[in-house]
Amino acid sequence: MDHSYRAALDGQNGSRNAGKHMRPRPGFAAPYRPVDPEPVAGAQPNGVSRIFAFVDDLFFLAKIQETARKMNVKVEFVKTDKDLLERMKQNGEEVPSLLIFDLNNANAKPLSAIPKLKAKLKKGTSIIGFLSHVQGDLKQKAHEAGCDMVLPRSAFSQNLPQLLRRHGAPEQESMGTD
Repeated sequence: MDHSYRAALDGQNGSRNAGKHMRPRPGFAAPYRPVDPEPVAGAQPNGVSRIFAFVDDLFFLAKIQETARKMNVKVEFVKTDKDLLERMKQNGEEVPSLLIFDLNNANAKPLSAIPKLKAKLKKGTSIIGFLSHVQGDLKQKAHEAGCDMVLPRSAFSQNLPQLLRRHGAPEQESMGTD
């Protein structure tokens, strides 16, 4: 049987293993390499923070920090609503653009903190919560408490660059895109 066609497929000398690492196996896609998010134009990572996160899960804390660093957006992590109000005073009472809540963060007490913050900050601040996709009751309670958006963890991770871009941009830029 003539196997000369293998030389064209495998590369150099017709060896069965030649070029094996040069092409993906049949039926498998090429390896996925996520694209780094584009930095936000005009954002200053050392400026006043417009995004605050009530997150104590180390995986999500690191993910938010790394994405924010790549995009030149400043995100501050706070433990309680009192910490947030103190930071706002330090920032000159500027209203945050976005509050991120890990709805499973028992230390932040999100279901009691969200209504207080929503009443104090009014419409200038979006509140986004994230949770496990199987926590339907908690999702409903978070919406009732005042969360503008409640996302499963996977959707939050996937949309994090867009959320940071939208809310981390300087005031003039974010006003023009809405």
